[in-house]
Amino acid sequence: MKSIGFIGLGAMGAPMAWNIHKAGHVLSVYNRSPQRASPFAEAGLTVHDSPAALAAGADAVVIMVSDPGALHAVLHGSEGLLAGLRPGALVINMSTVSPDAAAAAHEAVAAAGGRFVDAPVSGTVKPAQDGTLVVLAGGTRADVEAATPVLECMGKTVIYCGEAAAGTRMKLVLNLMLGGMMAMLGEGLALGQAMGLDAADIMTALGSGPMNAPLYQLKAPMMLEQRFAKQFPVDLMFKDLNLVLEAAGQAHVPLTATAGVRELFATARALGYGDADMAAVVQATRLAPAAG
Repeated sequence: MKSIGFIGLGAMGAPMAWNIHKAGHVLSVYNRSPQRASPFAEAGLTVHDSPAALAAGADAVVIMVSDPGALHAVLHGSEGLLAGLRPGALVINMSTVSPDAAAAAHEAVAAAGGRFVDAPVSGTVKPAQDGTLVVLAGGTRADVEAATPVLECMGKTVIYCGEAAAGTRMKLVLNLMLGGMMAMLGEGLALGQAMGLDAADIMTALGSGPMNAPLYQLKAPMMLEQRFAKQFPVDLMFKDLNLVLEAAGQAHVPLTATAGVRELFATARALGYGDADMAAVVQATRLAPAAG
C-alpha cells in the first residue's frame, strides 16, 4: 500500500491512524468534525474536506466511525467515499456496525469497483494507542491478506473470520460477552459491599480462581473508586448490545440474559453516565446519578 486514507478520528480512530503513520505509510485523513483533524494537519499530513477527495488519492481507506448511520454517510452521496474510490482500491471498515450494514457496505464497494474488508477490533483506547488491538477480519482471503500489512499497524493479532460481514458478526459475539462480564462485575461488587464485605477481599477471591480475568482487574478499581475515565463509553456499549439483540432476533436466538444486560446499560445512561467508561454500569445497580 502506497497511500492510506483514514476516516474517523475519534478516541479509537486517532491513535489507530497515528500508528499507520508511524509504520511509514503515506497517510491522509478525514473527519466529519474538522477540529479532530487539526493535530494531523499540524504534523504535516494531508487533511481532506470530503471522503470522496480522500478516496481519490488512496490505495486503501480505513473507516472507524461510530455506528451504521455514520458508515452509510461517509460511503454515499456526491461527496462520499464511493464517489472518489479508485478501481481496485481496498475499503477496510473497522467500525462496529450491524452485519446487515457491513454486508450492504460490501455490496456498495464492490459495485463501485473496489474491494471490501470488515475488520472491527477487540480492545479499547489503550490497546489502540499501543497498536495491540485484536482485529476480526471478514472478506475474501485475498482481500484480507492484502489488508493485513495495514491492519498489523494497529493490531497484534489479525483473525480471519470468514467472508465479508463475518468479522462484524464475531465482534457482536465478543461484545455480548464483554457487556455481560461488566454487568456481573458491577452487580457482584455492589452486592458484596452492601453486605459489608471488603472490596479488596472480593477482588482477591475473584482473582484467585478460574473466574479471574484481566478485564476485571482493570475495571474493578474504576468501579470501586467511582472514577470512570472514558475508554469505552456506556453509550457505545449500549449501541453494540442493541446491535447484538437485533442480530439475535434475525437469527431466532433468544438472548434473555443479554437483554437484561442491555437494560442495565440503559439505566446507566438514564443516570447520566452515557459518556463515561462502561465501568459506570455499576452505578445502575447502586442507582447513583452522575454528579452535575
